[in-house]
Amino acid sequence: MRRRPLGVAAIAATALLLTACGGSDDNSGDSASESAGGGGTVRIGIKFDQPGLGFKEGNEYSGFDVDVARNVAEALGYSEDQITWVEAPSAQRENLLSTGQVDMIFATYSITDSRKETVAFAGPYFVAGQDLLVAADDDSINGPEDLEGKNLCSVTGSTSAQRIKDTYAAGVNLLEQPGYAECVTALTSGAVDAVTTDDIILAGLASQPSNVGKVKVVGNPFSEENYGVGLPQDNTTCQQVNDAITAMIEDGTWQELLDANVGESGYKANEELNPPEVQACA
Repeated sequence: MRRRPLGVAAIAATALLLTACGGSDDNSGDSASESAGGGGTVRIGIKFDQPGLGFKEGNEYSGFDVDVARNVAEALGYSEDQITWVEAPSAQRENLLSTGQVDMIFATYSITDSRKETVAFAGPYFVAGQDLLVAADDDSINGPEDLEGKNLCSVTGSTSAQRIKDTYAAGVNLLEQPGYAECVTALTSGAVDAVTTDDIILAGLASQPSNVGKVKVVGNPFSEENYGVGLPQDNTTCQQVNDAITAMIEDGTWQELLDANVGESGYKANEELNPPEVQACA
């Protein structure tokens, strides 16, 4: 059920304590444990290496996840200079939350039942799906079934490519690379026919100036990934985060941020799933 959003001012006026796990008496790590606007900071986990979603270049942070996080933080009463950005690699996200190293995580963090056993989630703020990135002039690949006998790239340790081999195209040839940037290089050089991961991650890669016009997202997702805001299980702010996300969706900010970050790729989010319906806090 979609809720009527609270205004930013109303949300900011709400007493806010993002509870940091760890419970130390040492205040050197105080962040959102101090009230908003009172000199505290909020530590937000993001990806540093996903263009269009979470990307660090020098001292600048950009991407859809980052911009959504900025807007949520503002609604909670934190200014830009009160945000401490923390790198949140996929394998470390649960640990970062459970040990109190971050207060929130916006990092293509899919909501799953197993993850709910150790962390809480607000959102979702986006629904992604596994898709394919191909050469801009390639009309022969329209879905995973078309990869039979072709070369497919994904990152080392990812299950995305293996899912295609197991379920859709047993004869696909898999190539692993350390990162998606290397996969895109392999694609543009002709070494592979496609790259696979979540559609919005592919759109972020395709939106990079060096890739615009060279590659495209097929636009036929074959999974469903609900990106949520990771929170400590003992948080007190899930509803406020949900209200902030709902407000962004209803006033058009959500769409503006999506277009600004991945629009150059020509990617359009799945309209049946996006904007998402924000779920009730457990």
